[in-house]
Amino acid sequence: MLQELRVTQTGVQILFAFLLTLAFTPRFPSLDTVQRATYITTLLLSVLAAVLFTAPAALHRRLFQQGAKPQIVAVSSHLAQAGMGVLAFALTGSVLLVVDVTAGRLGGILAGAGTLVVCLGLWGVVPLLVKRAGRSPRDS
Repeated sequence: MLQELRVTQTGVQILFAFLLTLAFTPRFPSLDTVQRATYITTLLLSVLAAVLFTAPAALHRRLFQQGAKPQIVAVSSHLAQAGMGVLAFALTGSVLLVVDVTAGRLGGILAGAGTLVVCLGLWGVVPLLVKRAGRSPRDS
């Protein structure tokens, strides 16, 4: 699980860094109200995702060798799942913002919706289908 979190955590940190730099670009003051709201929401979602993905490491560190391994694994799994959900929305917001600024509002909405569908499909639906396919007929 920790290896999985290292991968996602790095991606979230890169996204967060990208978003932080946007506010200091020359074009940022020209963003309209919707674009600024999208930016702030996406920035905060990326912070929340980063916190959710780093929380298992902090939990593990605080409870290391205290006989809490089952609880650490269970809570860490829930935190990682929540982090993936929040990350899906942070990625959606990022794509929405960038495409909105570069290609227009409709393009941004479509690209953001597409991003959300892909994330939900690959991170939510595919695992459910794999799980279902792995069941034998007597498990049903």
